[in-house]
Amino acid sequence: MADGLWWLPSFVVFGAASIALVGGAMGLRRLGARRERTAIDAGRELEVRAKGLIVQTDTAVREADREVAFAEAQFGAAVARDVREALETARARLREAFLLQQRLDDAETDTAAERRSWSTRIVDLCESALARIGEADAALGARRRAERGAGHGMPALREDAERLDRRRNEAVAALGRLATRFSPPALAVAHGAAARVDSALAGATASLDEAERRLANSEPAADLLGMAADALARAERDLDDVEGVELVLATAQADAAESAAALDAELEAARRERDGQEDATAQAQLGTAIGEASAVLASRAAQAGDPFADRDRLRAARDRLEVARAAARNAQGRLDGARGALGGAIAIAESQLRVARAAIERGGPRIGADARTRLAEAERQLVIARQEPDPVAALDAARRAASRASDAEALATYDAMGGGR
Repeated sequence: MADGLWWLPSFVVFGAASIALVGGAMGLRRLGARRERTAIDAGRELEVRAKGLIVQTDTAVREADREVAFAEAQFGAAVARDVREALETARARLREAFLLQQRLDDAETDTAAERRSWSTRIVDLCESALARIGEADAALGARRRAERGAGHGMPALREDAERLDRRRNEAVAALGRLATRFSPPALAVAHGAAARVDSALAGATASLDEAERRLANSEPAADLLGMAADALARAERDLDDVEGVELVLATAQADAAESAAALDAELEAARRERDGQEDATAQAQLGTAIGEASAVLASRAAQAGDPFADRDRLRAARDRLEVARAAARNAQGRLDGARGALGGAIAIAESQLRVARAAIERGGPRIGADARTRLAEAERQLVIARQEPDPVAALDAARRAASRASDAEALATYDAMGGGR
């Protein structure tokens, strides 16, 4: 019988293991459920806050809806547009918040993570909607305050317009006096500024007249007063330019006189450089620049009515003269450098010629025509170098003479060694 129950111990072991496994699984499940309930309880505060914000936002949206109607009646649809856009944005965010709250309130069981995520989103949506409505409401309040102060700002703007009109008349009279001394191109900028002053003052007056009519009818006029203020500010800036034109002209005259003195001194130095210039081309170019600059100085009387043009012509003439002087100095520098190097180049050529002649004489009849031709060309180039009046050309000839003599020596050595046979 003992042999027939051999399986009993194994059955007991497996049964105990199964019971332990089932018990462990049930324990883990209960532990997980307990943790989930703890997490849900911890999120209750956030959910309560989310519900409170939904109520607050819904109230704000309803109030903003009424505010839009008041703003459109008071200022018109264009002015109330920002408030209406803010209202529509807030209403869309509130709708999304309601949908999320519905998920939280339905009978389905949600995880703690889902509830926390939805509650956080509701808070963000409501706070964003409240901020948007608050900004629009603040802007509308500022507009209402501006309208309440519009009546007080009207007299000050009228005074500014009258003051600027008096300044404009004085500035135009001053321009008329300046026109007897200066040409129209010299006063073109000032006349343009005066025209802009007239336009700005006319626009400001029209805006003030319309604003006065609206205020008399209890209609909004702050935007017109703002337009008038902007126009008056532009008029004042342009008036500053008109009134300052005399000082600007005087400064241009002083600059022109200074430029004329500098150009005259530049001409004196240029004439000395031209007289000492050895390069004929550079001398001719410098002479042309001197003539042009002298003509500019001589014609200054014709430019007296436009000191701006006079100053600019003098500066341009001086710039061209400086360029011509620099080119002449470079040309003279090349001549002086060539003259300084010419003696050494001739000495090198003479020495190389002596070496080449000696190599040909040693080789006698074995030296071919190529070496002798190179020697003859070297001698000819040396003669040119000694006789050429241009130092640059003479230096080039001396260097060619040395090169040809070196070639002659190399060919003579080659022929002497039997390479030419």
